[in-house]
Amino acid sequence: MIVLAGDVGGTKTDLALFETAGHGGALRLVRDATLPSQEFSSLELAIERFLDAGPRPPIDAVCLGVAGPVVDGRAQATNLPWVIDEKLLAYAIPSPRVKLLNDLEVAAHGVLALPEEDLRTLQAGVPRRGNLVLIAAGTGLGEALIIRDGERRIVIPSEGGHGDLAPRNELEDDLVRYLRKEFGRVSCERVLAGAGLVNVYRFLRDTGWAKESPDVAERMKKENPSAVITELGLPKRDALCDKTLDVFVSVYGAAAGNLALSAMAVGGVLVGGGIAPRMIERLAAGGFVAAFRDKGRLAPLMESIPIHVSLNPRAPLFGAAHVAAGMV
Repeated sequence: MIVLAGDVGGTKTDLALFETAGHGGALRLVRDATLPSQEFSSLELAIERFLDAGPRPPIDAVCLGVAGPVVDGRAQATNLPWVIDEKLLAYAIPSPRVKLLNDLEVAAHGVLALPEEDLRTLQAGVPRRGNLVLIAAGTGLGEALIIRDGERRIVIPSEGGHGDLAPRNELEDDLVRYLRKEFGRVSCERVLAGAGLVNVYRFLRDTGWAKESPDVAERMKKENPSAVITELGLPKRDALCDKTLDVFVSVYGAAAGNLALSAMAVGGVLVGGGIAPRMIERLAAGGFVAAFRDKGRLAPLMESIPIHVSLNPRAPLFGAAHVAAGMV
């Protein structure tokens, strides 16, 4: 049997065909591709491009993770002008079984199956059975809960990344005030995403934390600003970029801690998304864990929760494939 799996994001769409024996069986990758999402006016056209690029076998089931809330088999992609519908996809592909899930829901299925070498531990904590959570900053900020029910682990999607950003100190108070002037309401995603890195940089620059380098300003006009910030901030070659990463990492750790408290995630916190692997050494330097633990009287509990970063960018795709295999 052949299944189609996809991870649909605001920047790129990963698609793959897998051969499977069905639920619980091994998956064999047939072929895959990464397509720039912005080049297509609909997901159907992106899938058509992918399927037309090689042999096109009958597809027994489809599972697609979408960055955005999925309600009654329908989703409006958060960072794309795409309305995605299971019934329309079933007709267009075609396939008798199509399931749309939130992108963090499929990512959670994938991360849970990762081998140890695909994870980087930020805090060993105390390994134990219990709920887990997944938080993932990339084009946007995604969250998911993984609830332990006896021997089962149930993945529950969330749109918590759009919850309100809670400042914890004077600098973050000023950051929220700065962003509120531009956006009105300030969500966590206004900071914890690729565009959020740029928002933090602009705040530090415009409030006089340090003077912007003319060379950096020129590069940002021509290149991806968040990539420039990461490139120059990680080795501390630019003061503004360096401070931007420190603020980002601290807010990220605090948000992960809030999510862990909400789900009582004593089983662990998983960090996914495209940003974490690119700045893994800064995450591991201590700022993330310090902010994660900084929960007052519950600090001892926070110190006991394991924190692992997913280093495998294909985890969401394989998660979607596992779900699709379970449908046939």
